[in-house]
Amino acid sequence: MPSLELKIPPPLVWLVFAAAMFGVAHVAPGYSHSLPVRIVLALALGTFGAAVALIGVASFHSKNTTVNPLTPSASSSVVSSGIYRISRNPMYLGLFLALCGWAVYLSNVVAALLLPVFLAYMTRYQIKPEERALLAKFGPEFEQYMERVRRWV
Repeated sequence: MPSLELKIPPPLVWLVFAAAMFGVAHVAPGYSHSLPVRIVLALALGTFGAAVALIGVASFHSKNTTVNPLTPSASSSVVSSGIYRISRNPMYLGLFLALCGWAVYLSNVVAALLLPVFLAYMTRYQIKPEERALLAKFGPEFEQYMERVRRWV
């Protein structure tokens, strides 16, 4: 079986998980619970997630480096300022926060169980391969960055 490393664009992975969560919520409606502020909380998480991801993209653009998640070796620099002082992966963190907002909107416990699966998938098939490529390209500079800043938050 071929590896999924760096093969599926993260926004597509997000969409697959969001659809799976929707499907699970409809197949297992008995695990849904009414949350009085779910729409407000879902919108807040989704908006915050989008903002975090867009700030990450803007930081890459300001340093003239690639935002293509499938070709990390094409990076021209290590971005370690701004939001990248808090998270090494704010774009993926933003996707996760938006998915959390979706989970709140769905208010289904079983659907929410897919959230850690999303984290595990992204870490294994996207983030770790990116880290290997960036270590190979930038060596000690990226290694020191990894020691200073956590992978997610």
